[in-house]
Amino acid sequence: MVYALHETLEVHEMAAFKTVCLTKSKTMQVLVSDPALKQILQRDVDITTRQLQELSAIMSKAKQ
Repeated sequence: MVYALHETLEVHEMAAFKTVCLTKSKTMQVLVSDPALKQILQRDVDITTRQLQELSAIMSKAKQ
């Protein structure tokens, strides 16, 4: 599928934002002591990782 340049750039922006979110959640997991909060952060890491994989697939299709 061919995407317009602005669409490709928006996907890149979302991927960059989600990468920052992933880094923050992983870092905060080490710093917090509350088990419930650690679980929430781990869930966020799992979801964000999946979302980044999906965005990567979209970007791969855009380059074809």
